[in-house]
Amino acid sequence: MNKVKVAVLGYGHLGKWHTEKAFNLENSELIAIVESYEPNQKAAQEKYPNLKIVNDIKEVIDEIDAAVIVTPTSTHFELCKYLMENKKHVFCEKPICPTLTQALKLEDSLVEGKVVQVGHSERCHQIWETLRPKIHSLGTPSHIKVTRVAAFKGRATDVDVVQDLMIHDLDLCKWLINEEVISVQAFGNKIRTGKWDHVTALIKFINGSSAMITSSRNHVKEIRSLEVSTDKGLHYVDLMNNTYSYAINDQFSNGEYVETSNYEKRDHLLMEQKEFYSSILENREPMVDYYDGVRAVRLVQAVIESLESGDEIKL
Repeated sequence: MNKVKVAVLGYGHLGKWHTEKAFNLENSELIAIVESYEPNQKAAQEKYPNLKIVNDIKEVIDEIDAAVIVTPTSTHFELCKYLMENKKHVFCEKPICPTLTQALKLEDSLVEGKVVQVGHSERCHQIWETLRPKIHSLGTPSHIKVTRVAAFKGRATDVDVVQDLMIHDLDLCKWLINEEVISVQAFGNKIRTGKWDHVTALIKFINGSSAMITSSRNHVKEIRSLEVSTDKGLHYVDLMNNTYSYAINDQFSNGEYVETSNYEKRDHLLMEQKEFYSSILENREPMVDYYDGVRAVRLVQAVIESLESGDEIKL
């Protein structure tokens, strides 16, 4: 197999971008777009007049090797389960399922040799190739502060901000620290949607490291940043402007106390899809596997449980 025959499920805001990648990549062959909403169907047909536009994945299940799921979170479990049971490779946008119970049930449908990748795209920033090894080599606890806030945009209101935005950083912090989480405590507000719209969560790790994550979809400005403080200094990443600053516990050779550099901006969706098809064709593990997806949903559940109970949740 030189190319992976794939269908994209969902042609909404994010689905349009995923469709573009699947259509243009050399190691994929886009067979169909699955979309039931008529205006989106028409938009897909106008953009891709030679592709099949169908209402249900069952219409093309025998024509594909893999599927990219970019549908509302509430549909992820049934779609993943159906595709996995039909021995298809699956790339599912985050979260893999809306609940931990559903995510764990999917384990029974895993098929040896079939890839299940989850779309935790924040791992794709180039800066982590520099920063993650530094964190792991320090040998001392690291303390991470993540801010991901923006004004209300009217999207993804079917889920709370924890599932919509914070899940990115729950996965990211767990991956950067690479230690067991021992507790979660969260505080938040239901401002606009009747769901949690502004949340701060404190995550504690078994090695003494911690992460404080603030996610908001009802803020007055847009900020996306991550800082890591250790006994050796402080690292600050501006994820919107792709800059990395580092303040060590001494002076740099030029006499300055802070060093700032730029890092390459990447197309994360393109990287994810390239990795997905390559892992299929090369028969290797994906960049973010099923178990990573489950761990992220487990942390989401702990945050929600803490928000609703007011308690620190032990894991």
